[in-house]
Amino acid sequence: MAIVRFKGFGEAEVPLGTTLLEAAQKIHAPEGYACGGVCACSTCHLYVLKGADLLSVQEEEEDDILDKAFDVRATSRLGCQSKVEKDGEIEVEITRESLEAFENEHPEHRGKYTNRQHEDLARPTSA
Repeated sequence: MAIVRFKGFGEAEVPLGTTLLEAAQKIHAPEGYACGGVCACSTCHLYVLKGADLLSVQEEEEDDILDKAFDVRATSRLGCQSKVEKDGEIEVEITRESLEAFENEHPEHRGKYTNRQHEDLARPTSA
């Protein structure tokens, strides 16, 4: 079993073979999945902050889809394509792109997560 932490949204204990998208859905974390999780869009775009070595290798199809994503970083992955392959702890951050997609897919949550993220970014940090 592995622990997947979604920064600001909780954590899930999942068996090997679980995708990060499935882990997010297990705890109702707001990760987008407009295409249903079949690697046809970038709405499940995440940043892997810790434990990238515990995940499946990024394949060409995922890389091609990430080329269409916003604010792609070296740690970017698609939640639908990133499978947990080893036990350990993984920490991810759901991208703004994914939060917006989730809110568009679930209108009852519109503004709930993107406004919160904006407020968190605007809040001063203590020294």
